[in-house]
Amino acid sequence: MKEEKILILDFGGQYKQLIGRRVREQNIFCEIKPCTTPVGEIEKGGYAGLILTGGPSSVYEEGAPQLDPAVLDLGLPILGICYGAQWLAYHTGGKVVSADKAEFGVHPASLVTDSPLFQGLEAQTPVLMSHRDRVQDLGSGFRALAQSDNCPIAAFGNDEARVYGVQFHLEVNDTLQGRDMIHNFLYRVCGLEGRWKMDEFAQVAIRKLKEKIGDGKALCALSGGVDSAVAAVLVHKAIGQNLTCVFVNHGLLRKDEAEMVEEIFHREMGMKLITVDASDRFLGKLAGVVDPEEKRKIIGEEFIRVFEEEAKKIGQVDYLVQGTIYPDVIESGVGGAVIKSHHNVGGLPEHVDFKGLVEPLRDLFKDEVRELGLELGIPEDQVWRQPFPGPGLAVRILGDITRDKVSLLQEADAIWREEIKKAGLARQIGQYFAVLTNLQTVGVMGDARTYHYVLALRAVTTVDFMTAEWSRIPHEVLAAASEKIVNEVPGISRVVYDITGKPPATIEWE
Repeated sequence: MKEEKILILDFGGQYKQLIGRRVREQNIFCEIKPCTTPVGEIEKGGYAGLILTGGPSSVYEEGAPQLDPAVLDLGLPILGICYGAQWLAYHTGGKVVSADKAEFGVHPASLVTDSPLFQGLEAQTPVLMSHRDRVQDLGSGFRALAQSDNCPIAAFGNDEARVYGVQFHLEVNDTLQGRDMIHNFLYRVCGLEGRWKMDEFAQVAIRKLKEKIGDGKALCALSGGVDSAVAAVLVHKAIGQNLTCVFVNHGLLRKDEAEMVEEIFHREMGMKLITVDASDRFLGKLAGVVDPEEKRKIIGEEFIRVFEEEAKKIGQVDYLVQGTIYPDVIESGVGGAVIKSHHNVGGLPEHVDFKGLVEPLRDLFKDEVRELGLELGIPEDQVWRQPFPGPGLAVRILGDITRDKVSLLQEADAIWREEIKKAGLARQIGQYFAVLTNLQTVGVMGDARTYHYVLALRAVTTVDFMTAEWSRIPHEVLAAASEKIVNEVPGISRVVYDITGKPPATIEWE
Protein backbone atom coordinates (compact mmCIF):
# COMPACT_ATOMS: atom_id res chain seq x y z
CA MET A 1 0.00 0.00 0.00
CA LYS A 2 1.50 3.33 -1.07
CA GLU A 3 2.37 5.73 1.74
CA GLU A 4 0.24 8.87 1.90
CA LYS A 5 2.31 11.98 2.53
CA ILE A 6 2.31 15.70 1.84
CA LEU A 7 5.35 17.95 1.44
CA ILE A 8 5.23 21.43 2.98
CA LEU A 9 7.70 23.79 1.29
CA ASP A 10 8.73 26.68 3.52
CA PHE A 11 9.26 30.26 2.30
CA GLY A 12 10.14 31.51 5.80
CA GLY A 13 6.62 31.45 7.20
CA GLN A 14 6.03 31.67 10.93
CA TYR A 15 3.22 29.11 10.76
CA LYS A 16 5.03 26.24 9.01
CA GLN A 17 4.83 23.97 12.05
CA LEU A 18 1.18 24.78 12.52
CA ILE A 19 0.44 23.83 8.91
CA GLY A 20 2.17 20.53 9.58
CA ARG A 21 0.07 19.94 12.68
CA ARG A 22 -3.12 20.66 10.74
CA VAL A 23 -2.18 18.11 8.09
CA ARG A 24 -1.28 15.48 10.68
CA GLU A 25 -4.61 16.11 12.44
CA GLN A 26 -6.27 14.84 9.28
CA ASN A 27 -4.40 11.52 9.61
CA ILE A 28 -2.03 12.38 6.78
CA PHE A 29 1.75 12.24 7.21
CA CYS A 30 3.72 15.33 6.13
CA GLU A 31 7.26 16.64 5.97
CA ILE A 32 8.55 20.22 6.02
CA LYS A 33 11.46 21.20 3.78
CA PRO A 34 12.89 24.51 2.54
CA CYS A 35 11.59 26.03 -0.69
CA THR A 36 15.07 25.52 -2.15
CA THR A 37 14.58 21.74 -2.15
CA PRO A 38 15.54 20.45 -5.65
CA VAL A 39 12.66 19.40 -7.87
CA GLY A 40 14.33 16.03 -8.45
CA GLU A 41 14.25 15.34 -4.72
CA ILE A 42 10.58 16.33 -4.57
CA GLU A 43 9.74 14.09 -7.51
CA LYS A 44 11.45 11.07 -5.92
CA GLY A 45 9.76 11.69 -2.56
CA GLY A 46 6.48 10.03 -3.50
CA TYR A 47 4.40 12.96 -2.28
CA ALA A 48 0.67 13.12 -2.95
CA GLY A 49 0.61 16.91 -2.89
CA LEU A 50 2.47 20.09 -1.98
CA ILE A 51 1.65 22.97 0.37
CA LEU A 52 3.56 26.25 0.00
CA THR A 53 3.83 28.32 3.18
CA GLY A 54 3.61 32.05 3.75
CA GLY A 55 6.63 34.28 4.19
CA PRO A 56 7.59 37.91 4.87
CA SER A 57 8.93 38.80 1.40
CA SER A 58 7.43 40.21 -1.79
CA VAL A 59 7.56 37.63 -4.57
CA TYR A 60 8.44 40.18 -7.25
CA GLU A 61 11.47 41.60 -5.40
CA GLU A 62 15.04 40.59 -6.09
CA GLY A 63 16.28 38.12 -3.52
CA ALA A 64 12.82 36.93 -2.50
CA PRO A 65 12.75 33.18 -1.65
CA GLN A 66 11.97 31.12 -4.73
CA LEU A 67 10.98 27.58 -5.53
CA ASP A 68 12.07 26.07 -8.84
CA PRO A 69 9.05 26.69 -11.15
CA ALA A 70 9.66 23.24 -12.65
CA VAL A 71 7.73 21.93 -9.66
CA LEU A 72 4.59 23.02 -11.53
CA ASP A 73 5.36 20.43 -14.19
CA LEU A 74 5.23 17.49 -11.77
CA GLY A 75 1.45 17.32 -11.98
CA LEU A 76 1.05 17.28 -8.19
CA PRO A 77 -1.83 19.03 -6.42
CA ILE A 78 -0.56 22.30 -4.90
CA LEU A 79 -1.97 24.61 -2.23
CA GLY A 80 -0.26 27.96 -1.73
CA ILE A 81 -0.86 30.00 1.43
CA CYS A 82 -0.26 33.79 1.54
CA TYR A 83 3.23 34.22 0.02
CA GLY A 84 2.87 30.69 -1.37
CA ALA A 85 -0.31 31.76 -3.16
CA GLN A 86 1.41 34.85 -4.55
CA TRP A 87 4.29 32.68 -5.77
CA LEU A 88 1.81 30.45 -7.60
CA ALA A 89 0.06 33.41 -9.23
CA TYR A 90 3.38 35.00 -10.20
CA HIS A 91 4.66 31.81 -11.87
CA THR A 92 1.44 30.83 -13.65
CA GLY A 93 0.97 34.00 -15.68
CA GLY A 94 -0.69 36.19 -13.05
CA LYS A 95 0.35 39.50 -11.55
CA VAL A 96 1.22 40.35 -7.93
CA VAL A 97 1.34 43.98 -6.80
CA SER A 98 1.71 46.02 -3.65
CA ALA A 99 -1.78 46.55 -2.24
CA ASP A 100 -3.17 50.07 -1.84
CA LYS A 101 -4.23 49.06 1.64
CA ALA A 102 -2.58 46.37 3.74
CA GLU A 103 -4.89 43.81 5.29
CA PHE A 104 -4.20 42.40 8.75
CA GLY A 105 -6.49 40.64 11.19
CA VAL A 106 -9.75 38.77 10.81
CA HIS A 107 -11.95 39.82 7.87
CA PRO A 108 -15.12 38.37 6.30
CA ALA A 109 -14.63 36.57 3.00
CA SER A 110 -17.01 35.23 0.37
CA LEU A 111 -16.21 31.77 -1.01
CA VAL A 112 -17.08 30.10 -4.32
CA THR A 113 -18.28 26.78 -2.95
CA ASP A 114 -18.50 24.83 -6.22
CA SER A 115 -14.70 24.44 -6.12
CA PRO A 116 -13.35 21.23 -4.53
CA LEU A 117 -11.31 23.40 -2.12
CA PHE A 118 -14.41 25.02 -0.61
CA GLN A 119 -17.03 22.37 -1.27
CA GLY A 120 -19.47 21.88 1.60
CA LEU A 121 -18.41 25.10 3.39
CA GLU A 122 -20.45 28.16 4.35
CA ALA A 123 -20.15 30.80 1.61
CA GLN A 124 -19.50 33.61 4.11
CA THR A 125 -16.71 33.03 6.59
CA PRO A 126 -14.13 34.93 8.69
CA VAL A 127 -10.49 34.48 7.64
CA LEU A 128 -7.17 35.74 9.02
CA MET A 129 -5.40 38.08 6.61
CA SER A 130 -1.78 39.19 6.95
CA HIS A 131 -0.47 40.74 3.74
CA ARG A 132 0.72 43.91 2.07
CA ASP A 133 0.81 42.49 -1.47
CA ARG A 134 -2.12 41.07 -3.40
CA VAL A 135 -2.82 39.07 -6.54
CA GLN A 136 -4.14 41.48 -9.17
CA ASP A 137 -4.48 39.21 -12.22
CA LEU A 138 -4.64 35.45 -12.75
CA GLY A 139 -3.07 33.31 -15.43
CA SER A 140 -4.91 31.22 -17.99
CA GLY A 141 -7.10 28.47 -16.52
CA PHE A 142 -7.36 30.08 -13.08
CA ARG A 143 -10.42 31.71 -11.51
CA ALA A 144 -11.07 33.70 -8.35
CA LEU A 145 -12.55 31.55 -5.58
CA ALA A 146 -12.86 34.07 -2.73
CA GLN A 147 -12.88 37.78 -2.06
CA SER A 148 -12.82 40.15 0.91
CA ASP A 149 -13.53 43.87 1.09
CA ASN A 150 -9.90 44.80 0.40
CA CYS A 151 -8.82 41.73 -1.56
CA PRO A 152 -10.78 40.93 -4.75
CA ILE A 153 -8.77 37.72 -5.25
CA ALA A 154 -8.56 36.26 -1.74
CA ALA A 155 -8.33 32.74 -3.18
CA PHE A 156 -7.98 31.29 -6.65
CA GLY A 157 -7.61 27.94 -8.32
CA ASN A 158 -7.40 25.78 -11.40
CA ASP A 159 -9.57 22.72 -10.77
CA GLU A 160 -8.19 20.82 -13.75
CA ALA A 161 -4.55 21.35 -12.73
CA ARG A 162 -5.46 20.91 -9.03
CA VAL A 163 -3.54 24.07 -8.12
CA TYR A 164 -4.96 26.50 -5.54
CA GLY A 165 -3.88 29.60 -3.67
CA VAL A 166 -5.39 31.33 -0.63
CA GLN A 167 -4.28 34.79 0.47
CA PHE A 168 -5.44 34.16 4.05
CA HIS A 169 -4.01 31.80 6.67
CA LEU A 170 -6.32 28.80 6.77
CA GLU A 171 -4.10 26.98 9.28
CA VAL A 172 -4.96 29.30 12.21
CA ASN A 173 -8.01 29.06 14.45
CA ASP A 174 -9.18 32.56 13.47
CA THR A 175 -10.06 31.18 10.03
CA LEU A 176 -13.09 29.30 11.32
CA GLN A 177 -13.45 26.89 8.39
CA GLY A 178 -9.70 26.53 7.86
CA ARG A 179 -9.52 22.92 8.99
CA ASP A 180 -12.32 22.06 6.57
CA MET A 181 -10.42 23.73 3.73
CA ILE A 182 -7.30 21.70 4.54
CA HIS A 183 -9.46 18.57 4.73
CA ASN A 184 -10.88 19.33 1.29
CA PHE A 185 -7.42 19.81 -0.19
CA LEU A 186 -6.14 16.54 1.27
CA TYR A 187 -9.19 14.39 0.60
CA ARG A 188 -11.07 15.95 -2.33
CA VAL A 189 -8.13 17.41 -4.27
CA CYS A 190 -5.29 14.99 -3.43
CA GLY A 191 -7.60 11.97 -3.11
CA LEU A 192 -6.08 10.73 0.15
CA GLU A 193 -7.74 8.32 2.61
CA GLY A 194 -6.14 9.23 5.95
CA ARG A 195 -3.99 6.24 6.90
CA TRP A 196 -1.61 8.01 9.33
CA LYS A 197 -2.66 6.38 12.64
CA MET A 198 -0.66 6.19 15.85
CA ASP A 199 -1.26 2.50 16.53
CA GLU A 200 0.15 1.64 13.12
CA PHE A 201 3.05 4.05 13.64
CA ALA A 202 3.92 2.32 16.92
CA GLN A 203 3.92 -1.14 15.32
CA VAL A 204 6.06 -0.02 12.39
CA ALA A 205 8.47 1.89 14.64
CA ILE A 206 9.00 -1.09 16.95
CA ARG A 207 9.65 -3.36 13.96
CA LYS A 208 12.19 -0.92 12.50
CA LEU A 209 13.94 -0.55 15.86
CA LYS A 210 14.26 -4.32 16.15
CA GLU A 211 15.77 -4.45 12.67
CA LYS A 212 18.19 -1.59 13.33
CA ILE A 213 19.42 -2.47 16.82
CA GLY A 214 19.16 -6.26 16.63
CA ASP A 215 21.05 -7.76 19.58
CA GLY A 216 22.89 -4.49 20.23
CA LYS A 217 22.73 -2.50 23.44
CA ALA A 218 21.27 0.99 23.77
CA LEU A 219 21.61 3.72 26.38
CA CYS A 220 19.08 6.48 27.10
CA ALA A 221 19.39 9.56 29.30
CA LEU A 222 15.92 9.56 30.84
CA SER A 223 14.90 12.99 32.09
CA GLY A 224 11.36 11.99 32.98
CA GLY A 225 10.06 14.42 30.35
CA VAL A 226 7.56 13.16 27.83
CA ASP A 227 9.95 13.06 24.85
CA SER A 228 12.70 10.99 26.44
CA ALA A 229 10.10 8.86 28.25
CA VAL A 230 8.20 7.91 25.09
CA ALA A 231 11.43 7.31 23.16
CA ALA A 232 12.71 5.04 25.92
CA VAL A 233 9.50 3.03 26.19
CA LEU A 234 9.30 2.61 22.41
CA VAL A 235 12.88 1.27 22.29
CA HIS A 236 12.20 -0.91 25.35
CA LYS A 237 9.25 -2.47 23.50
CA ALA A 238 11.67 -3.36 20.72
CA ILE A 239 14.80 -4.59 22.56
CA GLY A 240 13.73 -5.12 26.17
CA GLN A 241 16.54 -5.34 28.71
CA ASN A 242 19.16 -4.47 26.10
CA LEU A 243 18.13 -0.87 26.82
CA THR A 244 19.54 0.81 29.90
CA CYS A 245 18.12 4.15 31.04
CA VAL A 246 20.09 6.52 33.23
CA PHE A 247 18.11 9.02 35.29
CA VAL A 248 20.20 11.75 36.93
CA ASN A 249 18.59 13.54 39.87
CA HIS A 250 20.39 16.87 39.98
CA GLY A 251 18.43 18.04 43.00
CA LEU A 252 16.48 20.59 40.96
CA LEU A 253 13.48 18.49 40.05
CA ARG A 254 9.87 19.18 40.95
CA LYS A 255 8.39 17.73 44.10
CA ASP A 256 8.38 13.90 44.18
CA GLU A 257 9.61 13.73 40.59
CA ALA A 258 12.49 11.32 41.15
CA GLU A 259 10.21 8.90 43.00
CA MET A 260 7.65 9.14 40.19
CA VAL A 261 10.21 8.25 37.51
CA GLU A 262 11.38 5.24 39.54
CA GLU A 263 7.82 4.06 40.14
CA ILE A 264 6.60 4.34 36.56
CA PHE A 265 9.56 3.25 34.48
CA HIS A 266 11.27 0.71 36.71
CA ARG A 267 8.59 -0.84 38.89
CA GLU A 268 5.51 -0.49 36.64
CA MET A 269 7.03 -0.83 33.18
CA GLY A 270 9.91 -3.12 34.07
CA MET A 271 12.63 -1.09 32.39
CA LYS A 272 16.29 -1.32 33.35
CA LEU A 273 16.80 1.99 35.13
CA ILE A 274 19.86 3.40 36.89
CA THR A 275 18.99 6.32 39.19
CA VAL A 276 21.84 8.58 40.27
CA ASP A 277 21.26 10.98 43.16
CA ALA A 278 23.76 13.70 42.35
CA SER A 279 21.90 16.52 44.11
CA ASP A 280 24.74 17.38 46.52
CA ARG A 281 27.18 17.45 43.62
CA PHE A 282 25.08 19.80 41.49
CA LEU A 283 24.03 22.13 44.31
CA GLY A 284 27.65 22.38 45.38
CA LYS A 285 28.73 23.42 41.88
CA LEU A 286 25.92 26.00 41.74
CA ALA A 287 26.61 27.62 45.12
CA GLY A 288 26.75 31.40 44.74
CA VAL A 289 26.04 31.35 40.98
CA VAL A 290 23.38 33.89 39.92
CA ASP A 291 23.79 34.24 36.15
CA PRO A 292 21.24 32.00 34.36
CA GLU A 293 23.55 31.19 31.46
CA GLU A 294 26.27 30.14 33.86
CA LYS A 295 23.75 27.97 35.70
CA ARG A 296 22.84 26.26 32.44
CA LYS A 297 26.46 25.70 31.51
CA ILE A 298 27.38 24.23 34.89
CA ILE A 299 24.37 21.90 34.92
CA GLY A 300 24.89 20.78 31.32
CA GLU A 301 28.56 20.03 31.80
CA GLU A 302 28.06 18.31 35.14
CA PHE A 303 25.25 16.20 33.72
CA ILE A 304 27.62 14.88 31.07
CA ARG A 305 30.24 14.06 33.67
CA VAL A 306 27.72 12.03 35.70
CA PHE A 307 26.36 10.39 32.57
CA GLU A 308 29.89 9.45 31.45
CA GLU A 309 30.66 7.86 34.81
CA GLU A 310 27.53 5.71 34.67
CA ALA A 311 28.08 4.77 31.02
CA LYS A 312 31.58 3.50 31.85
CA LYS A 313 30.07 1.17 34.44
CA ILE A 314 27.66 -0.24 31.85
CA GLY A 315 30.38 -1.08 29.34
CA GLN A 316 29.99 -1.30 25.58
CA VAL A 317 27.03 0.64 24.20
CA ASP A 318 26.01 0.38 20.54
CA TYR A 319 23.36 3.08 20.31
CA LEU A 320 22.38 6.23 22.15
CA VAL A 321 18.63 6.89 22.34
CA GLN A 322 17.46 10.50 22.10
CA GLY A 323 13.99 12.02 22.31
CA THR A 324 14.48 14.30 19.29
CA ILE A 325 11.09 15.37 17.93
CA TYR A 326 10.13 16.99 14.63
CA PRO A 327 10.12 20.62 15.86
CA ASP A 328 13.75 20.07 16.95
CA VAL A 329 14.58 18.97 13.41
CA ILE A 330 12.75 21.91 11.84
CA GLU A 331 14.25 24.52 14.17
CA SER A 332 17.74 23.15 13.56
CA GLY A 333 17.37 23.93 9.85
CA VAL A 334 14.12 23.16 8.08
CA GLY A 335 13.70 19.48 7.26
CA GLY A 336 16.73 17.52 6.20
CA ALA A 337 19.40 19.87 7.56
CA VAL A 338 21.95 18.74 10.11
CA ILE A 339 20.45 18.49 13.58
CA LYS A 340 22.13 20.34 16.42
CA SER A 341 24.22 17.51 17.87
CA HIS A 342 22.90 15.62 20.88
CA HIS A 343 20.57 18.36 22.05
CA ASN A 344 18.83 16.19 24.63
CA VAL A 345 21.88 15.40 26.74
CA GLY A 346 23.85 18.57 26.15
CA GLY A 347 26.78 16.71 24.61
CA LEU A 348 27.84 13.13 24.00
CA PRO A 349 30.21 11.22 26.28
CA GLU A 350 33.39 10.92 24.24
CA HIS A 351 34.34 7.47 25.45
CA VAL A 352 31.06 5.82 24.39
CA ASP A 353 31.88 3.91 21.22
CA PHE A 354 28.43 3.72 19.63
CA LYS A 355 27.30 2.76 16.16
CA GLY A 356 24.85 5.60 15.94
CA LEU A 357 21.90 7.50 17.35
CA VAL A 358 18.40 6.15 17.72
CA GLU A 359 15.79 8.90 17.40
CA PRO A 360 12.44 7.12 17.08
CA LEU A 361 10.33 10.29 17.51
CA ARG A 362 12.05 12.54 14.99
CA ASP A 363 9.00 12.52 12.68
CA LEU A 364 6.48 13.45 15.40
CA PHE A 365 5.10 16.71 16.77
CA LYS A 366 4.63 17.10 20.53
CA ASP A 367 0.91 16.27 20.49
CA GLU A 368 1.68 13.12 18.48
CA VAL A 369 4.37 12.13 20.99
CA ARG A 370 1.75 12.34 23.74
CA GLU A 371 -0.69 10.26 21.67
CA LEU A 372 2.03 7.66 21.08
CA GLY A 373 2.83 7.61 24.80
CA LEU A 374 -0.77 6.71 25.61
CA GLU A 375 -0.73 4.06 22.86
CA LEU A 376 2.37 2.52 24.50
CA GLY A 377 0.69 2.37 27.91
CA ILE A 378 2.52 5.20 29.66
CA PRO A 379 0.30 6.64 32.46
CA GLU A 380 -1.70 9.67 31.44
CA ASP A 381 -0.23 11.90 34.14
CA GLN A 382 3.25 11.21 32.80
CA VAL A 383 2.25 11.71 29.18
CA TRP A 384 0.68 15.08 29.98
CA ARG A 385 3.53 16.11 32.26
CA GLN A 386 4.29 19.82 32.11
CA PRO A 387 7.28 20.90 29.99
CA PHE A 388 10.34 21.29 32.18
CA PRO A 389 13.66 22.95 31.29
CA GLY A 390 16.80 20.83 31.35
CA PRO A 391 18.40 22.92 34.15
CA GLY A 392 15.21 22.34 36.15
CA LEU A 393 14.35 24.69 38.99
CA ALA A 394 17.76 26.34 38.67
CA VAL A 395 16.31 28.72 36.07
CA ARG A 396 13.09 29.19 38.03
CA ILE A 397 14.98 30.38 41.11
CA LEU A 398 16.18 33.89 40.40
CA GLY A 399 19.54 34.68 41.95
CA ASP A 400 21.64 32.22 43.91
CA ILE A 401 20.46 28.67 44.56
CA THR A 402 20.26 27.06 47.97
CA ARG A 403 18.67 23.85 49.19
CA ASP A 404 16.13 25.90 51.19
CA LYS A 405 15.10 27.87 48.08
CA VAL A 406 14.70 24.66 46.10
CA SER A 407 12.46 23.26 48.82
CA LEU A 408 10.37 26.45 48.91
CA LEU A 409 9.83 26.40 45.17
CA GLN A 410 9.07 22.68 45.03
CA GLU A 411 6.26 23.08 47.57
CA ALA A 412 4.80 26.23 46.02
CA ASP A 413 4.99 24.87 42.48
CA ALA A 414 3.26 21.66 43.54
CA ILE A 415 0.39 23.66 45.05
CA TRP A 416 0.03 25.78 41.90
CA ARG A 417 -0.06 22.74 39.64
CA GLU A 418 -2.54 20.98 41.89
CA GLU A 419 -4.92 23.99 41.90
CA ILE A 420 -4.77 24.17 38.09
CA LYS A 421 -5.57 20.47 37.89
CA LYS A 422 -8.43 20.73 40.41
CA ALA A 423 -9.96 23.57 38.37
CA GLY A 424 -9.98 21.37 35.25
CA LEU A 425 -7.62 23.70 33.39
CA ALA A 426 -4.60 21.43 32.98
CA ARG A 427 -5.32 20.51 29.34
CA GLN A 428 -6.32 24.04 28.35
CA ILE A 429 -3.09 25.71 29.45
CA GLY A 430 0.09 25.11 27.47
CA GLN A 431 2.45 25.52 30.41
CA TYR A 432 2.15 26.59 34.03
CA PHE A 433 4.72 26.81 36.82
CA ALA A 434 5.98 28.92 39.71
CA VAL A 435 9.07 31.14 39.89
CA LEU A 436 10.84 32.07 43.11
CA THR A 437 11.98 35.65 42.66
CA ASN A 438 15.01 37.13 44.38
CA LEU A 439 12.80 39.86 45.83
CA GLN A 440 11.66 40.02 49.45
CA THR A 441 8.86 42.30 50.63
CA VAL A 442 7.32 43.26 53.90
CA GLY A 443 4.23 41.40 55.07
CA VAL A 444 2.27 40.52 58.17
CA MET A 445 1.20 37.13 59.45
CA GLY A 446 -0.74 37.03 62.67
CA ASP A 447 0.66 39.85 64.77
CA ALA A 448 4.16 39.52 63.36
CA ARG A 449 5.87 41.52 60.68
CA THR A 450 7.50 39.35 57.96
CA TYR A 451 10.06 39.94 55.27
CA HIS A 452 9.78 37.00 52.90
CA TYR A 453 10.05 36.08 49.22
CA VAL A 454 7.74 37.03 46.36
CA LEU A 455 6.56 34.06 44.31
CA ALA A 456 5.47 34.56 40.70
CA LEU A 457 2.92 32.28 39.06
CA ARG A 458 3.10 31.76 35.30
CA ALA A 459 0.58 30.18 32.94
CA VAL A 460 0.43 30.52 29.16
CA THR A 461 -1.81 29.39 26.36
CA THR A 462 0.04 28.42 23.21
CA VAL A 463 -0.19 26.26 20.11
CA ASP A 464 3.47 25.87 19.20
CA PHE A 465 5.40 27.54 22.11
CA MET A 466 6.87 29.98 19.60
CA THR A 467 4.29 32.56 20.66
CA ALA A 468 2.08 32.51 23.75
CA GLU A 469 -0.66 34.44 25.52
CA TRP A 470 -0.93 34.67 29.29
CA SER A 471 -3.79 32.47 30.45
CA ARG A 472 -6.97 34.16 31.69
CA ILE A 473 -7.33 32.01 34.78
CA PRO A 474 -10.45 32.62 36.92
CA HIS A 475 -9.73 34.84 39.90
CA GLU A 476 -11.04 32.26 42.35
CA VAL A 477 -8.39 29.78 41.15
CA LEU A 478 -5.64 32.37 41.54
CA ALA A 479 -6.98 33.28 44.98
CA ALA A 480 -7.07 29.65 46.13
CA ALA A 481 -3.50 29.04 44.97
CA SER A 482 -2.19 32.23 46.55
CA GLU A 483 -3.91 31.61 49.88
CA LYS A 484 -2.68 28.04 50.09
CA ILE A 485 0.91 28.95 49.18
CA VAL A 486 1.32 31.75 51.72
CA ASN A 487 -0.32 29.65 54.44
CA GLU A 488 1.53 26.40 53.79
CA VAL A 489 4.94 27.44 52.49
CA PRO A 490 6.95 29.31 55.15
CA GLY A 491 9.22 31.90 53.57
CA ILE A 492 6.75 33.14 50.93
CA SER A 493 4.54 36.05 51.90
CA ARG A 494 3.45 37.50 48.56
CA VAL A 495 2.20 35.91 45.31
CA VAL A 496 1.98 37.68 41.94
CA TYR A 497 0.66 36.52 38.54
CA ASP A 498 2.60 37.16 35.33
CA ILE A 499 0.35 38.68 32.62
CA THR A 500 2.95 39.08 29.88
CA GLY A 501 2.74 37.30 26.52
CA LYS A 502 5.48 35.94 24.29
CA PRO A 503 6.65 38.18 22.74
CA PRO A 504 7.76 40.47 24.34
CA ALA A 505 8.55 38.09 27.23
CA THR A 506 9.66 34.47 27.01
CA ILE A 507 7.70 31.66 28.61
CA GLU A 508 10.39 30.94 31.19
CA TRP A 509 11.77 33.78 33.32
CA GLU A 510 15.43 32.93 32.79
